[in-house]
Amino acid sequence: MSRLMVIGCGGVASVAIHKVCQNDGVFDELMIASRTKAKCDALKEKLEGTTKTKITTAQIDADDTKALTELIESYRPDAVLNVALPYQDLTIMDACLAAGVHYIDTANYEPENTDDPEWRKIYEKRCKELGFSAYFDYSWQWAYEEKFKEAGLTALLGTGFDPGVTSVFAAYAKKHYFDEIETIDILDCNGGDHGYAFATNFNPEINLREVSAPGSYMENGKWVEIPAMSIKREYDFEGVGKKDMYLLHHEEIEALGRNMPEVKRIRFFMTFGQSYLDHMRCLEDVGMLSTTPIQYNGQEIVPIQFLKALLPDPASLGPRTKGKTNIGCIFTGMKDGKKRSIYIYNVCDHQECYREVGSQAISYTTGVPAMIGAMMVVSGQWKKPGVFTTDEFDPDPYMEALNKWGLPWKVVENPVLVD
Repeated sequence: MSRLMVIGCGGVASVAIHKVCQNDGVFDELMIASRTKAKCDALKEKLEGTTKTKITTAQIDADDTKALTELIESYRPDAVLNVALPYQDLTIMDACLAAGVHYIDTANYEPENTDDPEWRKIYEKRCKELGFSAYFDYSWQWAYEEKFKEAGLTALLGTGFDPGVTSVFAAYAKKHYFDEIETIDILDCNGGDHGYAFATNFNPEINLREVSAPGSYMENGKWVEIPAMSIKREYDFEGVGKKDMYLLHHEEIEALGRNMPEVKRIRFFMTFGQSYLDHMRCLEDVGMLSTTPIQYNGQEIVPIQFLKALLPDPASLGPRTKGKTNIGCIFTGMKDGKKRSIYIYNVCDHQECYREVGSQAISYTTGVPAMIGAMMVVSGQWKKPGVFTTDEFDPDPYMEALNKWGLPWKVVENPVLVD
């Protein structure tokens, strides 16, 4: 039995909270804390009567480490699940350290203001040394390793689907299917249709920044960076059909490259339709994806944050999204002296997700693993002092939990490879 604090109350948080309440044999008490307490209260009201989990709510600014520390100390959870914004990872980690509780999140740190001189100096040094220019990376959170070790606390980073499940797939493949993995291709296909001319399936500010950045992949232990969306492949996905997919930079490549240095090449591909790409390029060309504040009518605004306010809320897409996702990893390598290739993946139906928890599949495929990661930590199955990604623990209990909690997976031998 355990007590969990969830920070955030958006689309992914809502799914994670639904799943925490379904798993009331493990989570007997839950606090939902967010900047907008009314959203927390509404979700509490919706869930009460359907679960044995005792739910409380609180208002919190996750940028305020002192206030957050005080809230954690007053509630005394076993762990904090951060499903707020990646901008807030470090302040929440600081609060967890100060309050002495375990930390779990779904996405690695990135700064809200990419023009901050102090951050920029460190970022430019990293670009030069490592060879990739994405704004998000693990270095800021890996720097907390000794602090969490000394405190005897676990920090579990990136327990969404990608990163998260995809990294567990890698650990599972290494444990059960290969003597040596040579290549990993992570494929993220969303075959859903929400009917809007343009919308993003998760936080627009994070999504558009990620997609418009240069792509990169790891080969022989080094980063190779390419212009944004310049490598395109077509792939035939079960449950979806043929889709165009593009090579992007993604954070699990960095962690897998560090933790599985024997892998010769690691790439990440995501599917996009032409309409999405046309809209995104137009918005980028006119400066709407910029994170640099501008003055407008005597007021300072950040273009990409203003755009976020104009676009449909991803949490509102559930009732109108139809189709399926197919997300997984293609592995090639050697087993018993012979070449082997497998595809480990999950197919998720947008409408089934909405019927269960009122969410589309993108939030579902992130929110379910967020709950599972929290369960792994609070149950003690994944608990040791330090800062870890999901590929650094025994994958078997996590893989079992995926089947139990709504994300069943398949293993296919000899899949079509990505050239």
